Amino acid sequence: MAGEKSRILIIGGTGYLGKFVVGASARSGHPTFALVRNTAPSDPAKAQLLETFKNSGVTILKGDLNDHGSLVEAIKQVDVVISTVGPPQAIEQLKIIAAIKEVGTIKRFLPSEFGLDVDRIHKVEPATSVFQLKAQIRRVIEAEGIPYTIVCSNCFAGYFLPTLAQPEPPKDKVVILGDGNPKAIFVCEEDIAAYTIKAVDDPRTLNKILYVQPPANIYSFNELVSLWERKTGKTLEKIYLPEEEVLKKIQESPFPFNILLAVNYLVFVKGDTANIEIEPSIGVDASELYPDVKYTSVQEYLNRVIQ
Repeated sequence: MAGEKSRILIIGGTGYLGKFVVGASARSGHPTFALVRNTAPSDPAKAQLLETFKNSGVTILKGDLNDHGSLVEAIKQVDVVISTVGPPQAIEQLKIIAAIKEVGTIKRFLPSEFGLDVDRIHKVEPATSVFQLKAQIRRVIEAEGIPYTIVCSNCFAGYFLPTLAQPEPPKDKVVILGDGNPKAIFVCEEDIAAYTIKAVDDPRTLNKILYVQPPANIYSFNELVSLWERKTGKTLEKIYLPEEEVLKKIQESPFPFNILLAVNYLVFVKGDTANIEIEPSIGVDASELYPDVKYTSVQEYLNRVIQ
């Protein structure tokens, strides 16, 4: 019965990942609410997105992270709150936590993580400072005793795969950070959303980290390049950047390229997505919990994006 499913509020639902989470929630039969700053945006793409939400049965609520009253009113209407706000707003989730505490009836909060496990990565600035904000949100949730699920979805396929983490799709050469051998995990955005919604009412994910690591999507950079070459029929010139050169480049690059490069360093040089052993006391594997999710493989994703 749809009525037995938790009512879900998504904050940041018109954003990059948020729109997929809103769609997955609605398709799964959850009464779905999206909190938006402007219910009649002038941006045609946003207006169209809100129309799509409404047509799929989503309730649009007007509200703002900086308007405590609107947050409280929205949260009162639901059982589960999912935040998909972008990194610049990560620390503003303290306002969501304050509203959740005031309402007092929320069964689960899923903060905006959706990346690497911020408690278990190497340190490299400026990425460390960004990730520390997410870690701070985790600590406050724990301290306040709010029921939670953390989703560590590893690498967004849409960020990395269409260009092989290059400024644009490689035509004749590709720059590889380090030796290209550490494994990394890539997950299609629709699949991240599907796993997230599966987790909201699952007692096995309560107060746990949900690691999204589909077995067919674990590749080293060298393996990705080989796959790209096979699919395009072209051999790329491979330029390897040693670790010390990557670190130097991070320090010399302007914002936001320094952050992007630092994240790529953690993923491709340090292997910080695929080198985590899941501790059963704190984490669970999404692929094991939800084998019925037909996720998009890296192979299938590249078929989509390589013309």
